[in-house]
Amino acid sequence: MVRFRHRGRDLSSADILYIRELIAAHPEASRRSLSRLLCEAWEWRQPNGALRDMVCRSMLLLLDRAGQITLPPVSYVRHNPLASRQKPAPVLIDRSPIERPLRELCRLAFVQVRRREEAALFNSLMEEHHYLGYELLVGEHLKYLVSAKEGRPIACLAWSSAPRHIASRDHFIGWNAEARRRNIRFIAYNTRFLILPWVRVEHLASHILGRMAAQISADWQKLYRHPVYYLETFVDPERFRGTCYFAANWKLLGQTTGRGKQSNSYVPNRSLKNVLGYPLTRHFRELMAE
Repeated sequence: MVRFRHRGRDLSSADILYIRELIAAHPEASRRSLSRLLCEAWEWRQPNGALRDMVCRSMLLLLDRAGQITLPPVSYVRHNPLASRQKPAPVLIDRSPIERPLRELCRLAFVQVRRREEAALFNSLMEEHHYLGYELLVGEHLKYLVSAKEGRPIACLAWSSAPRHIASRDHFIGWNAEARRRNIRFIAYNTRFLILPWVRVEHLASHILGRMAAQISADWQKLYRHPVYYLETFVDPERFRGTCYFAANWKLLGQTTGRGKQSNSYVPNRSLKNVLGYPLTRHFRELMAE
C-alpha cells in the first residue's frame, strides 16, 4: 500500500519501516550519510550514475515532518552562496547593429558554455537583455552562445530538464504516469531564447532553432550520458506569438494550467502559456515508451 509519493517514487509502509531501521542501525550518521546509505541500498541513481542524494534528502525531510521517521539533528549548516548571490555584472561588448541577410552571416558558431569561462558572458547577456533576466538552472542543463563569423555573440539559449506534469505534452507523446517517470529525462526544455537587441536578421531565430535541434542531443549525451529525443518550450501568448518556433516546425500542443510546481491548489496563480513541442526523431514515441 502506497503511503507517500515523492518525485515520482511511491513509498509503502515497508519502505518507511526500512528507513526507520536504517536510522536505528546508524545512530551516529548525519542526515547526509543516511541519504547516501539509502540511495545505495535502493540503487537510487541518476541516469549518469550519480546518487539521487538531494532528492533522497528532501524525501527524508518530508517523512520527518510528517512524523513518519525521526531524523538526527542537523549537524552542519552549509553556507549558501545563492542566498546572497549578486546579479551577473554587465559585460562590455560590441553593440553596433548587425543588419544583413542571413546568408551573409556565414556559418554560425554554437558553443556550449556551461562549466566554461564563457558562461559569465552568457549570464550577463541574459540578465541584461532577456525580459525574465538570468535564471540559475539546476539539474541537467546546457547553455549556448551563438556567434557570427567575426566572433560577435548574437544569441543565447538555455535548456534544462523538462517540467514533470504537462498534460498536453503527455497526451501527445502517449505517456501514462509511469512512462513519464521513466522517460522524462529524454526531454530538453528551452527555458530561455534571446536574440540580442542590436541583431536584426530575418529568419535568424528559426534558423538557430533548426541548428540547435541537430546538435543538442549529442551534447546532452556527452555531458549526461543519455540523449534527448524531444524538445519543448512555453510561450506566453500575452507577449509573443511564437513565430520563430512555428517557422522551425514546432507544434502547438495546448496550454499550461497556470499553476506552478509549488502550487497547493487548483487555482491558477500565473498566466497560461502555450505548450510547444518538437520531436527530434520520427520514432520518439517508441523510444520514450520503453
